[in-house]
Amino acid sequence: MSSSAVQHRASIDLARFGAAFGVVWAHAFVSPQDWVGHLALALFLILTAFLAIGSMQRAGGRFSWVKRAQRIALPWLFWSLMYRLLDMAISDDPARFVPLRDPWSLLIGSTIHLWFLPFVMLASALVPLIGNRVAGPRDLWLASGVLVAVSLPILWLHGAVAMPGPLPQWAFALPAFAYGILAAFGHRFGLVWLPLAAMALISGLTYAWAGQLWALQLGFAALLFEAAWRLDLRARWLPALGQAAFGIYLLHPFFMLVCYKIFGPQVSPALAALVCFALSWAATVLLLRLPGLRRMV
Repeated sequence: MSSSAVQHRASIDLARFGAAFGVVWAHAFVSPQDWVGHLALALFLILTAFLAIGSMQRAGGRFSWVKRAQRIALPWLFWSLMYRLLDMAISDDPARFVPLRDPWSLLIGSTIHLWFLPFVMLASALVPLIGNRVAGPRDLWLASGVLVAVSLPILWLHGAVAMPGPLPQWAFALPAFAYGILAAFGHRFGLVWLPLAAMALISGLTYAWAGQLWALQLGFAALLFEAAWRLDLRARWLPALGQAAFGIYLLHPFFMLVCYKIFGPQVSPALAALVCFALSWAATVLLLRLPGLRRMV
């Protein structure tokens, strides 16, 4: 049983890149029976939390939530402003711009996909809260039990109760994020199966009553993460893919509009997804090279 810190692997960069593509693909198809989007989103959240714990372990247990919150808040505010200006430029509905018309928008931003940023900003408080309390296998057993006990009612709310945005997204996201934290300790203590079994139980029980594919995607995302972790990839260009994933997520709604403008509203969803993804990736690479804007992606 190893107690060393979890090290970064290039295969995780590929998984982040693939998750970003999954989000774009799901948004292009806009299907009520979406399973790609839930799977990609859950994987994104698992990776985000797992990498945060890895960073904390490499720093000797130090994790500044304030600094992380500031790092996330800046692109959130920047892109909220950019998408608000874009919305004002293309919308004919002046009522859309009444300040605080919907107070819940303060937890999202100017467009729904930005809910991810304030969620991660707040959920990151769990990283030191849990990370400094899981000191051994016994703690991991307890934490995995708490994950099951807390996740089941939260996912019931997600599936059974009409909630204002972004609460449905947050309810789905929290179990995945918490699992990512525990997965890091599962790897550290040689107990990978323990949080994985907890997530399988959560996913299976939720599907048993909800009967919806999104419930299964939490378990599938955990398995996909473990499969990606076991890939021994060493290509030098892989870290660049992982670095671009966040920017692709932020930029893709804009380039989806560009795609529809170029090809028309009847464009094939698959073509729209591929073009939008390619343009978002290219724009992210460009922004990462600009000192004044690289912190925004």
